[in-house]
Amino acid sequence: MRRNQFLRCASSSTYPLFLLSFILLSSIPGSISSREVTLGSIEIFNAHEWWPSKPIVYFSCKGENKTFLPDVKTTNFLYSFKGQESWQPLTELPEKKCKRCGIYESDTFKSDDVFDEWEMCSDDFVEGKYIHFKEKEFNATFICSDCGGGSGSQNSTIVEDKGEPSKKKTIAIVVVVSVLASIVTVLAAVFVYKYWQRRRRERDQLRFLKLFEETDEIEDEIALGHVI
Repeated sequence: MRRNQFLRCASSSTYPLFLLSFILLSSIPGSISSREVTLGSIEIFNAHEWWPSKPIVYFSCKGENKTFLPDVKTTNFLYSFKGQESWQPLTELPEKKCKRCGIYESDTFKSDDVFDEWEMCSDDFVEGKYIHFKEKEFNATFICSDCGGGSGSQNSTIVEDKGEPSKKKTIAIVVVVSVLASIVTVLAAVFVYKYWQRRRRERDQLRFLKLFEETDEIEDEIALGHVI
């Protein structure tokens, strides 16, 4: 009997403590609120593969796993998301620190291509939205309802392209030019060899015909000598 009374007293005293702790934790900024970042929309302008294929795009922050974007299958098409997809959220931001994040294209035979890498911070979001634009690469909108900072109705980062040709495209051009030059060289060598063989056969035929004519003339002279 006393044991049951003790348990009831303990439970009745624990509930107010739990409620007080919850209120105190709720009053601390960032203690309960989740700064989960989801992808609102994305448009890829350029695929980095040398041959036509569907790009394999993923998002990743330094030290975290890759989050593949299975719906992004083509360039120059705006994909919109609800934030409830199976691969969401992308990451979770701390309150006062930034994360080094980026969007990449997966490759099988070489290192992954980088669309762009940047510092993503909680303060980058205004009214829960942050836009990151990289010229000739992609335009993406990120959503974080519990993130916020700065001023204005919309915050965005625009990274301009300096116009420098990418190393991959330069290498591809060099490879293509080298292959074409090799093919032309081989074809020219084959043509010269066949031409030389034909000229040689013609010279041999002319020499043989000339030798045959000289033999006939000698035989005619011998026959004429016998007649005389």
